[in-house]
Amino acid sequence: MKLFLTVLLTCFSLLSYNRADARQDTVSTDGIEFSPVESEAAQDSVSTDTPDKATVAAPGTSQEIKATAASSGKTGEQQTTLWAIFIAGFLGGLAALFMPCIFPMLPFTVSFFTKKAHNKSQAVRTAVLYGISIVCIYVVLGLLITVIFGADALNSLSTNGVFNFVFFLLLVVFAASFLGAFEITLPSSWVNKMDEKSDKSGLAGIFFMAATLSLVSFSCTGPIIGTLLVQAAVSGALLGPAIGMLGFSIALAIPFALFAMFPSWLNALPKSGGWLNSVKVVLGFLELALGLKFLSNVDLAYHWHLFDREVFLVLWIVIFGLMGIYLLGKLRLSHDSPSNGISVFRLFLAIIVLSFTIYMVPGLWGAPLKSISAFLPPQATQDFDLYSASLNSTAPAAGAGQDNTPHKFADLFEKPPGLNPYFDYAEGIAMAKKAGKPVMLDFTGHACVNCRKMEANVWTDKTVLPLIRDQYILIQLYVDDKTELNEHDQYTSKFSGKLINTIGKQNSDIQASRFNSNSQPFYVLLDPNTEQVLVTPQGADYDPAAYAEFLQSGLSAFRP
Repeated sequence: MKLFLTVLLTCFSLLSYNRADARQDTVSTDGIEFSPVESEAAQDSVSTDTPDKATVAAPGTSQEIKATAASSGKTGEQQTTLWAIFIAGFLGGLAALFMPCIFPMLPFTVSFFTKKAHNKSQAVRTAVLYGISIVCIYVVLGLLITVIFGADALNSLSTNGVFNFVFFLLLVVFAASFLGAFEITLPSSWVNKMDEKSDKSGLAGIFFMAATLSLVSFSCTGPIIGTLLVQAAVSGALLGPAIGMLGFSIALAIPFALFAMFPSWLNALPKSGGWLNSVKVVLGFLELALGLKFLSNVDLAYHWHLFDREVFLVLWIVIFGLMGIYLLGKLRLSHDSPSNGISVFRLFLAIIVLSFTIYMVPGLWGAPLKSISAFLPPQATQDFDLYSASLNSTAPAAGAGQDNTPHKFADLFEKPPGLNPYFDYAEGIAMAKKAGKPVMLDFTGHACVNCRKMEANVWTDKTVLPLIRDQYILIQLYVDDKTELNEHDQYTSKFSGKLINTIGKQNSDIQASRFNSNSQPFYVLLDPNTEQVLVTPQGADYDPAAYAEFLQSGLSAFRP
């Protein structure tokens, strides 16, 4: 049971990137306001007359029909995201139970309820109210985050470079705390005041007991709560922080009620000891590894090119390698208790972690590593890449309908494996008209983990890659890029009324005004001659056969 929770920590850390499980994950509202659009002002296409007069028109009637159909799945996608946030919060709460600040308090608190109560039902009632108080405290915390920052701020966090860098530093601090460098604690006066009020009778006393637990355990739960709130905030879901805290608090509260109902279960709990600190250390390694994703987001958005794929992989290999060595007992930190050996469960977990470490090593030579591709920087950032070369070897010879001329913004963005996309809407449309091919618009983002997962796992499929490469003109539009447009290319959007001065804002404006959508990935198949949607746009679909069918349907509509 002791090491079961470490597996739980791994699941929690992976699920904390809940966006990788939702069909669409990055929500960009940079420079966008979703205000009603008057039908008489509607137009059917994006104006590309002159750069200084470039404006993005509102959706026309036929376009609105397609966009409405495409956006009909938004509610379901948002619900999927909220469920992922809830599950991550729940697993985080279960992990927090095994922290040194909470686990020893579990039997003491339950014993206090049972001894103070006149009968079992009263003890159960007190424990249930105690659990409800815990839930209320943490949910209110989540709601405060939403109220303080607001919906627009929460939506912009996932694409804001400064916030991503702050989140990276925050997770490094949390990791250092778990690894034993210091403890994150709240002022002792807060704890003392809560403890004094917990002596009151009735509901108030129970509530302040729960508040005392929350404050006393902050040194252990703070990093977990912080990670959950960060991930929930950048998910773009308005209620994300509150839902995350709901899951966390329910997991934290349930054991108190259950052990009050069945006190004999306390005998089955493992005794407190050095293994509780091992849990913190393992979680510290995971926090450090996952924090690197935020630094990668900043590097990509601002084109620093300092944190390429192989650099990211080297750091993960070292971190997980050290975790495996720690689990084997070969690495001890200053606050670890002496140990004469390791348990079988700990050995099994070390085998899993070290196997994962070795699994990542071929990635240094370009192996796709599809199971973690969503978290890695794009394949094209790899300096030594044998994998992409194998995909390019199957491409048609130059001149067979291929455009090998330099594309606009190609020096800023990374190409998906085996593909040569356009990164400017007008340029891509012009080429599609010339080639007589339909257009595949890919609204994507540097911080979009599902976009990377689609590119690595679905687009490289042998049935999908030829369709995109040979039958379509691919236009990738990054909605979170911070590159400033030339002054004569900047304009005021007719849709939002805001100044469009970066590539990301321009692409966001196109997506919002044309297709009534602001989440990525978002795939649109267009007729370049009319700039009308061929089939209903869609988000991520990790089934290559289904995605190939989507592409085939666009071809059929283009050439009936």
